[in-house]
Amino acid sequence: MKFLIICASVSNGNTRRVADSMAEVLGADVVTPEAVDVDSLGQYDLIGFGSGVYFMAVHPRLWNLVRRLPVDDTGTRRAFTFFTSGARRMRLLDYGGPLGRKLAAKGFDVLDSFWCLGCDTVGPLKLLGGVNKGRPNETDLEQAAEFAERLRRRVEIAQAPPML
Repeated sequence: MKFLIICASVSNGNTRRVADSMAEVLGADVVTPEAVDVDSLGQYDLIGFGSGVYFMAVHPRLWNLVRRLPVDDTGTRRAFTFFTSGARRMRLLDYGGPLGRKLAAKGFDVLDSFWCLGCDTVGPLKLLGGVNKGRPNETDLEQAAEFAERLRRRVEIAQAPPML
């Protein structure tokens, strides 16, 4: 099986650390949105799309890539999303929902999403040394790895030949 993780990690490297933790479990390459060859994505069994949350939205670099993706109606493309954010997760503010819906509209089966806190030093927070210092921490990274392992097993089961 082949896995790819596409990651927009800009400010503090938080999202990249999560991506690397997942990649270790999956044996995946981690690339930036700009490095993606859109025509080669069909060779992957599962693709992760990750971003830090910037001003309550996914980074524009990842959005630009997703907008460029062709629609695929074969039903064979699988994806997951993951995010880091300086703000706590709130049901009313679904930062990752629009990305998942856009990927689904492009023909991806979006299996799941992972989210954790990240150190945030944007704007005036920088003067205070940031919030959520030390995040993602080891527990967050372990949870990211466990999340990736569950996804890997789901893909393996989905691709297993039917038992007679």
